[in-house]
Amino acid sequence: MTNKEFARVTYMFVTLFLVMVGYLIYFNVVKSKEIINSPYNVRQDLLAKRVVRGSILDRNGEALAQTVTDEEGNETREYPYGDLFAHVVGYSVKGKYGLESVQNFHLLTSNAFFLEKVMKEFQDEKNIGDSVVTTLDAHLQQTAYDAMGDNKGAVVVMEASTGKILVMLSKPGFDANTVAEDWEALNNDSDSSLLNRATLGQYTPGSTFKLVTALEYIRENADYHDYEYDCEGEHTQDGTTIHCYGSAVHGQEDLADSVANSCNASFSNISLGLDIAKWKKTTGDLLFDKELPSDLPYRESRFQLEKGANSADRMMTAMGQGKTQVSPYHMAMITAAIANGGTLMRPYLVDRITNYSGTTVRKYMPEKYANLMTSAEAAQLAEYMEGVVEYGTGTSLSGEAYTVAGKTGTAEVSMDKQTVHSWFVGYSNVDNPELVVSVVIENADTASNTGVNVAKQIFNAYYY
Repeated sequence: MTNKEFARVTYMFVTLFLVMVGYLIYFNVVKSKEIINSPYNVRQDLLAKRVVRGSILDRNGEALAQTVTDEEGNETREYPYGDLFAHVVGYSVKGKYGLESVQNFHLLTSNAFFLEKVMKEFQDEKNIGDSVVTTLDAHLQQTAYDAMGDNKGAVVVMEASTGKILVMLSKPGFDANTVAEDWEALNNDSDSSLLNRATLGQYTPGSTFKLVTALEYIRENADYHDYEYDCEGEHTQDGTTIHCYGSAVHGQEDLADSVANSCNASFSNISLGLDIAKWKKTTGDLLFDKELPSDLPYRESRFQLEKGANSADRMMTAMGQGKTQVSPYHMAMITAAIANGGTLMRPYLVDRITNYSGTTVRKYMPEKYANLMTSAEAAQLAEYMEGVVEYGTGTSLSGEAYTVAGKTGTAEVSMDKQTVHSWFVGYSNVDNPELVVSVVIENADTASNTGVNVAKQIFNAYYY
């Protein structure tokens, strides 16, 4: 073999070695967490034999999930808040769900002091797993839970400027402490108590979708400030008549008034002049029919108005009563982007990982996800949402020490129009937005409990 051939073989083996080393580094840094988190990976059981599963805490250090070990060494996973965090924190029996699943790697990894770990290994004792400190706020979660009462539905609360999720509530829930005993009943539950309605729920958005329709009208019409419509309480086109909620007659309105009064007739009129292809692009910009940034399982929202749709479908879609489906989580993101000048910060649930004694192992920081709209568009929608609270359908939120911009929604979900879902999306401290709140109440009694009422209790709990 010549020196030249020998060099080629050497280079080939060196290259293969470097590729192998590179992949090992990549696997350990990027892929190992995903592989270990897989429910099919038996290594989870091996880790559990050597490590006591770590705790999941709220942002103030309140235990949301913890492992209690008795004198005989028997371990019990406890959830001090019962059903309050059941869907977001999850459970670790009958498989794993929620943060118990997503953060399984960290919970079964111990970053205790090195000498302590070595000593426990020699003593054949388990090390204590790391703690997952979430962005969740137990006080606000409890407030949302109480405000929802016995109603089905969901609440999402997040910070507009950071993406931190402070509340993720789904009702009805289940006691995370008794999942194993209740498993069969939960899987045959007609109320779908296991379903995380916040991320997996698919709802007719009702009038909250008018924000999307208003954005599309703004994009298609440079003179949108000149829009005028005389509302007589209904709008008829091609034999289909759309009525305003409660048969209200709003009179002469511009676009701001149409949003504030949630005027069905005006938005039906607007829909007839919109370009469906452009409308669909705008919904895509707002992440409809697309992947969503989420730590937990979710369902994509759907905008299903197709080219050539008739006037009835156009009008129903414009006011949020068409085939469009959306989750409370997604509506929170759209609202957060409006509050944050058009920019959506990536929503996240974990603030940091610490060892069991509280030393930070890893810290998660806010990061931009995408621009859903321009800053000018966001500012205009924000102005319209302020009008909703100042003189429109959300005036019950006015007059407080804090300010709110928002949009109400009442989605009719039965043919007789007697069954409705009550929505509210909005944010507080309009000059420097803070809390974003998204609420949906299924089959709501709008005379006593509405999305606005729930949101107000959350804002009050935060500011007072």
